[in-house]
Amino acid sequence: MCGIVGYIGTNEAYPILIKGLKRLEYRGYDSAGVAMISEDGALNVYKAKGKVADLEAYCEDKDKTGTVGIAHTRWATHGEPSSTNAHPHYSASGRLALIHNGIIENYLTLKENLISRGIAFKSVTDTEVLVQLIEHIMLSNDLSLLEAVQVALHQVIGAYAIAILDREHPDTIVCARQSSPLVVGLGEDGAFYLASDASPIAEYTDRVVYLNDGDIAVLQAGKALHVVNIDNVTQHPNVKQIDVTLGQLEKGGFPYFMLKEIFEQPGCLRDCMRGRINVDSDRITLSAVIDYREKLVSARRIIIVACGTSWHAGLIGKMLIESLCRIPVEVEYASEFRYRDPVIYPDDVVVAISQSGETADTLAAIELARKSGAFVFGVCNAIGASIPRQTSTGVYIHVGPEIGVASTKAFTGQVTVLSMLALCIANERRTIPGDLYKEMVKELTLIPDKLEQALKANEQIERLAPIFTYAKNCLYLGRGYNYPLALEGALKLKEISYIHAEGYPAAEMKHGPIALIDSEMPVFVIATRDRLYEKVISNIQEVRARGGRVTAIVTEGDEQIRKFADHVIELPDTMECFQPLIASIPLQLLAYHIAVCKGKDVDRPRNLAKSVTVE
Repeated sequence: MCGIVGYIGTNEAYPILIKGLKRLEYRGYDSAGVAMISEDGALNVYKAKGKVADLEAYCEDKDKTGTVGIAHTRWATHGEPSSTNAHPHYSASGRLALIHNGIIENYLTLKENLISRGIAFKSVTDTEVLVQLIEHIMLSNDLSLLEAVQVALHQVIGAYAIAILDREHPDTIVCARQSSPLVVGLGEDGAFYLASDASPIAEYTDRVVYLNDGDIAVLQAGKALHVVNIDNVTQHPNVKQIDVTLGQLEKGGFPYFMLKEIFEQPGCLRDCMRGRINVDSDRITLSAVIDYREKLVSARRIIIVACGTSWHAGLIGKMLIESLCRIPVEVEYASEFRYRDPVIYPDDVVVAISQSGETADTLAAIELARKSGAFVFGVCNAIGASIPRQTSTGVYIHVGPEIGVASTKAFTGQVTVLSMLALCIANERRTIPGDLYKEMVKELTLIPDKLEQALKANEQIERLAPIFTYAKNCLYLGRGYNYPLALEGALKLKEISYIHAEGYPAAEMKHGPIALIDSEMPVFVIATRDRLYEKVISNIQEVRARGGRVTAIVTEGDEQIRKFADHVIELPDTMECFQPLIASIPLQLLAYHIAVCKGKDVDRPRNLAKSVTVE
């Protein structure tokens, strides 16, 4: 995953490009670069290893004039992070500059062919192969840039979102997409903005076009947007209106986006439920269930496909759907599902979960499910992303842009949507008593208020965090609905503090992990009051008997576990199936504060990007 920004209009391009890169830095931050056509017609490319701030420093004394430009912030795939491997990449003559998000799978074959024709390469990236190929085709066949791009992309295997500048045509940006997101913003003054997602565009316009796979767009200031495909067939894209505010894209006084997004969760979940739960808080209405009732209600089986945090949300969704709807559910890693020749029936429902809606493995799993005739349901946050457009129907989680790389509000939004979906289908199937259905819907509406109470533990957790900075390994334990949350808590700690952590079903601890427990191994136990409460107490005592140090997340007023735990974090009570929503708060805060104590950049953890749009 990388970040692409472009601008063509009447304003100076450089400030727009740099601000856009900062907004997209969560997509990649090991190097960055810009290409601009200056006032005197020069094609200037400036690149730097490191973050956007390093690029700014490098550009300080450079010529930054010009009203057209493209920019890129990189998450390395081919080639180590360096200024040489950073984008944009020049063509051999220096006439073209190109930026790219994705992977060209057959780049080695293409590169060998170009080398045999006398073309020399400076980087080891697949991207440089593409810009060299386009120029070679253009010059060898006397084609326009658009025509050369069309011919070149017929030879390319892989995923790409690209933008290209031609020094000989300074009034044009050509861009294209295949399996990698690209958004064009339409400015009121005839300008065009280009980006990997809408966050850098929202400041300038709310009118955007989401390019489809195979689209090639020609951007020329003051002219109509021209979109064709690689066969030169004119396309007629729809203009969408985005609803992203600048406040959602700024830290708002918080030191990190992650902390801001943790604290946004009460409001986000209210937004997620708004319009879906009636004013009496006793009924859920999802248009997807209304429109596709027969497919969803009569499903033979539900298969949930997802990656990372979304997979953990899917595990909770499995328990909700099986318990309430009495439909068997399987939860699959999308990356494994797509390659293991799974058995999929036409009366299966495949639920694809992704915050970004652009996760490459999840998109591939969707395509596999569609080819098998299954009904595909999407759960996504990003409006206009690929997953909503490639699924039969679905639900947006509506939690707003999530900038921190470690997912927080998207996780609780996904669990909330899966809770509403399970309740909605269960009510239609009559597999839940009416009184219980209403009670559960009412309780779900109270979750945002209970999240606000849970956030009051922030200061306590901040004081506890330094205790755990010494740890090399941590264990997270939970049972029932809280087992997936143990996995999620461990993932959050790994992602941003770089402390190795494992999530485990508490009862499985005796089948191996208990051998690891000693006084140097912090153990975090989710021990809220539910039907497995007494068993979790036994698991805590087993840890204590071996010298383990226990931090327990408990239901408010619990005095029993306090006798056995070294530290206790209290949470408001709720129904067992909704406990992960509330208990996720202290786990997110623990990971955040431990990482801050260790001096880590929690918004930009090493080696990670927000969404994995390539294999």
